Amino acid sequence: MGEMTGSGRLVLLGAPLGNPADASARLRDVLGAADVVAAEDTRRLSRLARDLDVTIPGRIVSYFEGNEERRTPELVEMLAAGQLVALVTDGGMPSVSDPGYRLVRAALDAGVPVTAAPGPSAVTTALALSGLPCDRFCFEGFLPRASGARRSRLRALATEERTLVLFEAPHRVAAALAALADAFGADRPAALCRELTKTYEEVLRRPLGELARWATESDPRGEITLVVAGAPAAPATRPDDDALRAAVAEREAAGLSRRDAITAVASALNLRRRDVYTVVHQM
Repeated sequence: MGEMTGSGRLVLLGAPLGNPADASARLRDVLGAADVVAAEDTRRLSRLARDLDVTIPGRIVSYFEGNEERRTPELVEMLAAGQLVALVTDGGMPSVSDPGYRLVRAALDAGVPVTAAPGPSAVTTALALSGLPCDRFCFEGFLPRASGARRSRLRALATEERTLVLFEAPHRVAAALAALADAFGADRPAALCRELTKTYEEVLRRPLGELARWATESDPRGEITLVVAGAPAAPATRPDDDALRAAVAEREAAGLSRRDAITAVASALNLRRRDVYTVVHQM
């Protein structure tokens, strides 16, 4: 279905990470129908339009980190006037470590509908290719540039059990990987994903220590996404013998048989039933 103009809507466009063939039909439709297209880089947008053989009849304006604060009220005025505004970044979804959040928040505060033509995402693409668990993950964007702030942030993340996804600039990736190896351990599994969907796509699946050495020696270029395995689950702390006996006695007092009480305590504390039985019958 094509996009109708004059509806006073903000549409977030998921742009290809590198390969134009990943562009959706809806992205083409919106680019061809929008009254205004706000682009992180207008030159890259023009190149994408040429690659897609799409003509953009609407007004093209720049919208990047340096002018977000000034440009946002202007775009909200256009939205309030009933115009269809499309927001596109250099690659992936707007707002994900890219311009967009400020405009989305301002449009919502102004009562303007916000929707998306979803598309590629470096976060989920790298996660899927990493070979690391994908069922639970967290996205940390870019680490702090200052070494002290970066160390503090990584110390706070060292016990995070979910798979971690990070963006990093190529000239900082060696230092970032060294800091990750220092904070998480050199043996922590990880993946470095470079130039996703592009001609020289590369995914290196190695422990953090090896990736840090590789980055130092290789001077990698291009867009880089790091995926790091979560911390191993902390072993359960076994209560002392008196606490185990008290837990069983409490369940017995509630009406369970001793057998069932022992089974319930063992299950609740992730212990072997035989071990709980032994403790209880040492009395």
